[in-house]
Amino acid sequence: MSHTPDDLFYTKEHEWVRFEGQTARIGITDFAQSELGDIVFVELPDVDAEIRLGETFGTVESVKTVSDLYAPVSGKVIEVNEELTDAPEKVNEEPYSGGWMIVVQLSSDGRDGLLTAAQYQAQTAD
Repeated sequence: MSHTPDDLFYTKEHEWVRFEGQTARIGITDFAQSELGDIVFVELPDVDAEIRLGETFGTVESVKTVSDLYAPVSGKVIEVNEELTDAPEKVNEEPYSGGWMIVVQLSSDGRDGLLTAAQYQAQTAD
């Protein structure tokens, strides 16, 4: 069974969000990376790009498929995990730590519609 940290929020599309004051760190869940398989490329927005809740902000390419990343919050990208350019496998190895993708300056509170760990686990249970 995949690991789902209790201190994060989740989307139905398998992104996670860690709120850090007025910013949010975003990545994909352990469940998502295990479903995708070996990740070979991650396409992320540039710093200063605006992302909008529910819209795509990038893609994750695995040996099996290419999947869109959906913004769990709205705001401005203030940091991008550049390590994923050379080491996309970090998303597989450390989805909740070294495999984070972007940090966003929130334009609103942003928790609307997000799932708790328990709600997300219930959604991904077999």
